Amino acid sequence: MKVIKRDGREVCYDRTKIQIAIEKANKEVKTSERADKKDIDTIIEFIEELGKKRILVEDIQDIIEEKLMELKKYELAKKYIVYRYTRALVRKQNTTDETLLGIIRNDNMENNNLAIEMTAAIQRNYMAGEVSIDLTRRLLLPEKIAKSVEAGVLYFHNADYFVHPVIHSCVMNIADMLEKGTCINGKVIESPKSFEVACIVLTQIIMASISNQSGEQIIDISALGKYLKKSYEKMNEGEDITQNRLTQELKSGIQIIQYQLNTLMEINGRTKDLTFFLYLREDDLYINENAKIIEEILKTQYEELKNNSKPAFPKLVYVLDDFNSLNGGKYDYLTNLAIKCAQEGHSPYFISANKMRENFGEHVFCPYRKWKFFRVYKRQERKLQI
Repeated sequence: MKVIKRDGREVCYDRTKIQIAIEKANKEVKTSERADKKDIDTIIEFIEELGKKRILVEDIQDIIEEKLMELKKYELAKKYIVYRYTRALVRKQNTTDETLLGIIRNDNMENNNLAIEMTAAIQRNYMAGEVSIDLTRRLLLPEKIAKSVEAGVLYFHNADYFVHPVIHSCVMNIADMLEKGTCINGKVIESPKSFEVACIVLTQIIMASISNQSGEQIIDISALGKYLKKSYEKMNEGEDITQNRLTQELKSGIQIIQYQLNTLMEINGRTKDLTFFLYLREDDLYINENAKIIEEILKTQYEELKNNSKPAFPKLVYVLDDFNSLNGGKYDYLTNLAIKCAQEGHSPYFISANKMRENFGEHVFCPYRKWKFFRVYKRQERKLQI
């Protein structure tokens, strides 16, 4: 007979372990309440006569309790139950002490194989993560799930964030927050009146949302086109001067985004995982403005890649559509620039709008983690056969 342990391991049945457990409980009660050798043998024989090939260790303990009660060894049964409960508490005790002390001593703290500076905020974040992992494993997960994780059958993702009210990844509705205004740290932020201010507000929104997220943020950059148009309308000088000033504001705004996001650290010492979705829509009122914004983002990326200053984030996802697929379309120049960037580094990633429409109807949206899409569920009609 095989006994299934609490961690999922199988061990050979050993009757002496039952004898030892009952004898330990015997020592806690007076002589008249103890189970003698005959009583113990009766319990053991009952278990063995069940003829099971596999049995859970909890089932064996349940049987021992029931048989002690049948033998009217009530005090002994009570001691055995208390002993069993105490052992369960020991198994569930906090096991993170050494890990937490290691964090305090800054032992073996590395991030992606690169040692990070252990500031007070980062240290507190790692300690909170370890406590979350421990509470999740011992108290929050159902026992069957926790055992499966310990046995390596399942992997429970982001246990270090499970006790906190955070989400993993999101596509941020930047267009709505910029157009209608938003609220950051209790302060109302009005809709921007220029492109440069819109870029600043964008980075502030990203920074404010970091504390409520553990994963990736996806930004549809087309939300900024409206504000480049606003900047143009505010400039009342001659055409040449206006275009020159607009170009300068465009460059300044994109630099603000690039510098802010690449110096914006999460409290765990990492640059925030961000993706910019570069997609021109034919029905967009600000398609020309968004084309200029995408061009500037790609130029900035290309210059940094050429200078061996590879930006960690944001990652770029560039959408190929009928009018920019190098078939003589109006915006082919953007695709050529995107290809130059890709030749220097890994970004941007390319996706096909037409292929997405095949899978998702008219919807074209950014993939999850740059290259992954959720599988499409298509309901199949089934005819009832009689």
